[in-house]
Amino acid sequence: MRIGLFGGTFDPPHLAHLGASLLALKRLKLDRIWWLVTPGNPLKNTRDLAPLESRIAAARKLTHHPRIDITGLEAVINTRYTYDTILWLMARCPRVRFVWIMGADNLRHFHRWQRWKGIAKLVPIVVIDRLGPSLYAAASPAGHALGRARIPEHDAATLPDRKAPAWAFLHGLKSDLSSTALRALRGGTAAKPRKSKRGKTGKQRKK
Repeated sequence: MRIGLFGGTFDPPHLAHLGASLLALKRLKLDRIWWLVTPGNPLKNTRDLAPLESRIAAARKLTHHPRIDITGLEAVINTRYTYDTILWLMARCPRVRFVWIMGADNLRHFHRWQRWKGIAKLVPIVVIDRLGPSLYAAASPAGHALGRARIPEHDAATLPDRKAPAWAFLHGLKSDLSSTALRALRGGTAAKPRKSKRGKTGKQRKK
């Protein structure tokens, strides 16, 4: 079985998360994707993080897909870091071919993750295109370090069968949605839309 692992706080989950999952399902020919809704990100301030149960419920409501499973596994097995979670899964599911799924924004900061090189040696990784971060992700410290392990996008379907380290970059999503921006809206801290001289809200042009 080929299973994609998609970890994050998902606070809140949004359509770009779902789009990335559907893209990975199709292009990597995965059997399932497991969303690993984490209790908290060690690299982020979790003070205003929504309760885990609420985020899991919101993710299930958003996805509603027969091949996408939403789980709070890390809270159950008491792991804090991705490396430990993957080790736990591999030990208990030795016949499953896991692939780690991340957005291009995460690849930019992957070198800050606990034992990130170890993660790359455990499972293949697929990086999903994002507006903005994709321009710099491959040039990040992790992108450079793993440069020789990158495979062509047209071979992405072979990724689950490859021995780590191996990774591929998938284009086609191009969503600018982010949980950070949505949290700002939820907290009322987002900038208010500008008004034109006629008093109507002006729409920002796409670049």
